[in-house]
Amino acid sequence: MTLPRVVIERCQYLAECSEEPGAITRPFATPAMRCAQERVMEWMRDAGMTVSRDNIGNLRGRYDGAGAATLLLGSHIDSVRDAGKYDGPLGVVVAIAAVQRLHDAGRRLPFGVEVLAFADEEGLRFGAPYLGSRAFVGSFDTDYLERTDAGGVTMAEAIRAFGGDPTRIADDRWSGERPLGYVEVHIEQGPVLERLDIPLGVVSAIAGQSRFEITLTGEAGHAGTVPMAQRRDALVAAAAVVTGIDAIARTDERMVATVGKLEVDPGATNVIPGRVTLTLDVRHPADAQRAAATKAMLGWAQEVGQTRNVGVTVRPVSERAAVACSTHLTSMLGRAIGGDVVAIASGAGHDGVYMSEITDIAMLFVRCKGGISHNPAESVTTEDVAVAISALGRFLELLAEQ
Repeated sequence: MTLPRVVIERCQYLAECSEEPGAITRPFATPAMRCAQERVMEWMRDAGMTVSRDNIGNLRGRYDGAGAATLLLGSHIDSVRDAGKYDGPLGVVVAIAAVQRLHDAGRRLPFGVEVLAFADEEGLRFGAPYLGSRAFVGSFDTDYLERTDAGGVTMAEAIRAFGGDPTRIADDRWSGERPLGYVEVHIEQGPVLERLDIPLGVVSAIAGQSRFEITLTGEAGHAGTVPMAQRRDALVAAAAVVTGIDAIARTDERMVATVGKLEVDPGATNVIPGRVTLTLDVRHPADAQRAAATKAMLGWAQEVGQTRNVGVTVRPVSERAAVACSTHLTSMLGRAIGGDVVAIASGAGHDGVYMSEITDIAMLFVRCKGGISHNPAESVTTEDVAVAISALGRFLELLAEQ
């Protein structure tokens, strides 16, 4: 069987490791994750790597080189609920395949290669993403250990049950010399490569993100007796806010803004909505443009409130700066691909956000059908996987030449 076909089959094997029959749901520190890790550890060993698991649950496969320097490869193997097969696992399995080629050829590079299979990137179980990469770089927040899942299990309890020691997570942070870089292969999760009919692209930056909760407070009233001119309808105001946010976002083709959740109170058929709470998620690869856009969006919300006689309060939820990919590593990936190379900013977050705290990062995007992700319909072709393996292998050769 060809190596690209092996990669596809391994992603399908991992899809069987799920806590929900008929769907892919693989949360942090669960039997489903243990199932996946057992398979990944076996594949790492078959590729000539020594394998360890740290206290947060990350797998680390080490393929020694002739020198002490280290290049980091990998991705995550947890999932969202009812996920696809390739978001995360593809990057881990392609990295193992690239090392497998070295091992089969009896080849050692001037540097070591460490393949990382992060235990949590999506944050499904405890609502805290990037647990694996945060722990790896020494940015894990110990307050997270007190978080509970839907069953009331704390994160600390879950880590212990999974075989880790929550009091020693800090001991596992990267302590060697600065790595040569962190490179991640990932499905694009968007439609650009498919539209251009090319298998691979390089990532220029991981977009920064701003999240807010906006509450509009009007006045509830009887749906049949309050004249339209006297209403303080919070939902009508919210609708104006949402359409204005959409209009502002459309002024910049690199920006995305999403109102993903609306809570209407009291939520009755015959009652004018008195309060609406909505979420706002704004992303852009340039922080200055994102800041200017969020200021305009929040200003628009206040203007709507004044016009509609509705109170507006804004609660910042989270802020994450954009992360630029290394021009040096990205250029080398481009050379490895060959020909005209497309650079794409990633609107989705990745472990590279935290890995950038200890080293340069680069990402290789693989075309996915319809740009669909976080969905069982995720799909890649064997042919595109073959190109990705070859490009990553060529990248290793180029780095070795330096």
